[in-house]
Amino acid sequence: MLSFLLTMVLIFWRPKGINEAIPATLGAILIFLCGSVSLADIEDISSKVTGAAITIMATMVMAIAMESIGFFHWVAAKILEATKGSGKRLFWMTNLLCFLMTLFLNNDGSILITTPILLMLLRKLGLSDRQKFPYLISGALIATASSAPIGVSNIVNLIALKIIDMDLYLHTAMMFVPGTLGLLLLATLLYFYFRKKLPASITLFTEPIEYSQLGSKQSLQSLPNLSKTNQSRLMFAVIAFVFLVRISLFIASYVGISVSLVAVLSSIILLSWRWIYLKVNPVDLLKKTPWHIFVFAFTMYVIVYGLQNIGLTDFLVEFLEPMVADSLFHASLIMGTALSILSNIFNNHPALMIGTLSLTQMGLDPITLKTIYLANIIGSDMGSLLLPTGTLATLIWMYILKQHHVKISWKEYLKVTVLVIPITVAFTLVVLFIWIESIFY
Repeated sequence: MLSFLLTMVLIFWRPKGINEAIPATLGAILIFLCGSVSLADIEDISSKVTGAAITIMATMVMAIAMESIGFFHWVAAKILEATKGSGKRLFWMTNLLCFLMTLFLNNDGSILITTPILLMLLRKLGLSDRQKFPYLISGALIATASSAPIGVSNIVNLIALKIIDMDLYLHTAMMFVPGTLGLLLLATLLYFYFRKKLPASITLFTEPIEYSQLGSKQSLQSLPNLSKTNQSRLMFAVIAFVFLVRISLFIASYVGISVSLVAVLSSIILLSWRWIYLKVNPVDLLKKTPWHIFVFAFTMYVIVYGLQNIGLTDFLVEFLEPMVADSLFHASLIMGTALSILSNIFNNHPALMIGTLSLTQMGLDPITLKTIYLANIIGSDMGSLLLPTGTLATLIWMYILKQHHVKISWKEYLKVTVLVIPITVAFTLVVLFIWIESIFY
């Protein structure tokens, strides 16, 4: 238990900006040396984590490839055009961007890419730090919470799906409507909270936009021999490709084909097309891809397995099982709330893993198991946002802001989240119960 607590302290603290995979790895090694995790456990962990990690890494590769051809630069320009000079419309457009980025890529990738885009746009618009705050925090909350409707947008969700033997398409069928309605409520609450602080009008600009993302600078003017019309055609072709890839992942899940295999093949197709058509060598992806995500997921799971082996999940099962057995509605509310609390204390990665492992030991029927698991997802993906340390994505967001000299204190963050997150979580849990009762019973 001490190894776990020390690991979480180092992940939250990140002295000298160390990568979060380093303390997780050190904690996992210590857990293994103490004998809490065996080689057989590590083999089991590999079978659960590898497919999810490969899927997410392949998605990240696609996102970085899209960034390298100026796709997100183009999106930023289109967003600005769509605002028509309205600060309030900019609020809704940036939230829509963050939602779609997570929906079609993943939550960590969405934060990594959309945060620099928003910082660049807001700086170009000449907004003060106080005026930037509503756009930045709303975008981060929406980007992170948007991993709830579909399981493929979050690595920890994919790992948990493997544990309870739930297909990706079934997760979406049961969760997309409640998750999306919860996001709409969250965006609406954020809008009403910030509506008086949003600028009534913003000054549009016409000069080329450039931004720095993952160490590279990209401008649409750098694309070889492409007119403005051809640039737009190229970008719409990329959108169509990404949409088809997303659909193919659900089809693969439905027919029993490896989701990670489809994700890898899709990323290879995009990289090959980029190499042949735009003459951009894929070697650049080796440096830009955040390989540490796989290490972080694997080592965190080793630590959680150690906690399970010393009796933590047994304790949770003994404590929660009587309440969960009362009724499906109570079970959903209790587990969703419990995962929200655990996620904010320990981070949502270990919290969801611990919660999911506990569920598998309660002897629940399949629909009840999956329903309560989805309540866990709501707590893990939405409830975890109460504190900035609740998710890896918000930790990354805070780090990016610090790099760009934008200061957002815990007090400023909490003044927003304490009002919007509990309401959103409670609403989404109730909608989940109503949806599943009406559709699956």
